[in-house]
Amino acid sequence: MKTRLRSSRGGFTLVELLTVMAIVLLLASLVIGGMLLAKEKQRQDMAKVQVHLLSNALEQYKADNGSYPESTSTTGENASSILFKALYYDGEQDKTKKIYLADLNPEERKQKWIEGKGENAKIVDPWKNEYLYRTGAAAANPDFDLWSKGKDGKTVADDAKAKESLDDLRN
Repeated sequence: MKTRLRSSRGGFTLVELLTVMAIVLLLASLVIGGMLLAKEKQRQDMAKVQVHLLSNALEQYKADNGSYPESTSTTGENASSILFKALYYDGEQDKTKKIYLADLNPEERKQKWIEGKGENAKIVDPWKNEYLYRTGAAAANPDFDLWSKGKDGKTVADDAKAKESLDDLRN
């Protein structure tokens, strides 16, 4: 009686291994892409909430003081420090004045939307761009304009339909 030796091994072929690796890489890229989209959506939602909070605080400020904090900028640039000073810093320094938005406290930084310290601190959006603010005749709205430049960090102050302004979040 002859015994037969098995010559085939019990393993995976190169093609099978490459197929499994390709499937794993495909699934990993889908998960990472989905996470990036979710993070961007979270930033947009956070910016909307921040614009809403700032708008409400500005309305309270106007109710108490008769007008909105004055902005001399026609483009809204470099005005977030004016907002910070009016809505938080003045009330923190002078206890007779009101703090209109306690979330602007630079020491706590829960919202992560304050850069700098003191009266020159700036309010920034989730993409680390300074919020834009303007009042008066330059404003498109009858009361004030408040907006974020969005993900691309570009804006055209007077044209919300311009290519650079399409991702802006405005009040």
